[in-house]
Amino acid sequence: MIQKLYEQAKAIRKNAYAKYSNFLVGACLRTSTGEIFCGVNVENVSFPCGQCAEASAIGAMVSQLGPEARIESLVVVGEVPEGILPCGNCLQRISEFSTGTTKIVSANLEGIQRSFTLDDLLPQRFKYERFRK
Repeated sequence: MIQKLYEQAKAIRKNAYAKYSNFLVGACLRTSTGEIFCGVNVENVSFPCGQCAEASAIGAMVSQLGPEARIESLVVVGEVPEGILPCGNCLQRISEFSTGTTKIVSANLEGIQRSFTLDDLLPQRFKYERFRK
């Protein structure tokens, strides 16, 4: 299944809107119920207004399945030797829809490079439950 996500993320990255950085990123996720959603980065001349590929994929997932959807695994593809990983902002987004064992896979154009759990990458993530009395 991870290989299928990789192939789809690699293919869709060509649709990225990256006219300012020319750094194309594709991301595909699989939900805990088996659906697949993909996204690309969408830049903006006002750089903070851009959107990461992971955020695009998550947005598509929530739009189709609603806020109870959960991410089982996610593959991110970018043209860097060591493979690309989600930024901190996207890790927090992924956390919002995590299964607790969500797998995050880093890839480049040659293939899968590394695999992590969300806890590996963001062990002390912000959780609303921490602030409930």
